[in-house]
Formats: sequence, C-alpha cells, structure tokens
Amino acid sequence: MKRFSVITAGLLVVASVLVGCNHLQPPFGRVAFGPEWVTLIDGDKGMENFTRLGDSNWLAMHGAIQADRKNGNSKEAGILLSKNSYTDFEIYAEFWSDEEANSGIYLRVTNQKVVNTKAAYEVQIWDKSPTYATGSLVNVAKASPVHKAAGRWNTFEITAKGPRITVKMNGEETVDTSNNSFPSGPIALQYNSGTVKFRKLMIKPL
Repeated sequence: MKRFSVITAGLLVVASVLVGCNHLQPPFGRVAFGPEWVTLIDGDKGMENFTRLGDSNWLAMHGAIQADRKNGNSKEAGILLSKNSYTDFEIYAEFWSDEEANSGIYLRVTNQKVVNTKAAYEVQIWDKSPTYATGSLVNVAKASPVHKAAGRWNTFEITAKGPRITVKMNGEETVDTSNNSFPSGPIALQYNSGTVKFRKLMIKPL
C-alpha cells in the first residue's frame, strides 16, 4: 500500500510539472524542421540576422527577441529587417503579445528605408485593430475566423508563392488570397506599441 502511494504521489508531481510547463510550448508548434529551413530567430538568438530601422528597443532577453517601447518621442515603428531577400517562401513564427501590442510581420519589403504597407505585405498582430484583426493581411484580406493573440504564445504559418498568400494562426487558416503588389524582398518584424516577443522565426525558400 505504501509503495503504491509513493508511486502515485510521484506521478502526480510529474503531471503537475508538465502542466506547469505547458505555457512554454507553442500551442500548435511544428515538431521538426528539415535542412531546407533557415533559422532567423531561436529563443534570444538571431539579432545578427536583421538590420534595425526606426527607434524602438528591440532586445534579446528571456528566451525571445522582444520590444516594449519606442525611444524618446519617436513616432516611427521599430523594424527588424532581414538581411536576405525572398520571393517564394514559407514562414513559421512563434510570438507573444499583450493587449496593447501593435505589431506584425512584413513580407516582400520593396522599400528597405521606409517599411510600411505601401512597400510590403503585413501579417497583422493587433487585437484592437478596428479593421484588420490579428491574422489578417493588412489592406488585402481580413482574417476569417478572427483570433485573439494577447496573453499567450501563438504561431503563424505563412506561405507566399507567386501571387498567392496564405496565413494560418494556431493551425487554423485565416487568409487565403491572391495579390500581385509586391513580388520580392526581405521580411521584417514591426513594433508600434505594447509588448511583443518572437521566440522562433524560421523561413524556407520555395
């Protein structure tokens, strides 16, 4: 009887530890990546893969690349612009945001000095957006269904192949559209407000 109790207690401890660690895992994360995938961010590693634009406090800390403020009275978005350009690709990203976060992932940036939706596609991270919710392709396609990102780790799976762009958030498709505005260019991470963190960013050229 005593031995049974000890085993049972041990199993309960293990179970509680696993439950407690669930917040560290992406809810719909990939198990593995093949050699064709390029790692841009892995935990708090990867800042060297980007050029900084704008004036926000992108930092590598606590297992993620993150930003939570603009410096001084800057009104410019803080941008991390990839050093390489891409045409057709898949992206896998793990991100966390708070309720005030206004952020996003830019695709095929054509103006590498002023990065915005006039020069690139943007996959939205902004729960409070009045028009293009998180998971939307800004100015191109609204997310359907709409997901909220705040307060948890989320995943994006983005595919751009020719004019077709698809977005999945937490494993569920939010965008499937066709658009010819931007054919090629770097990708970028945007910071406008609140707190946003990226702990995984992978890209696979197609």
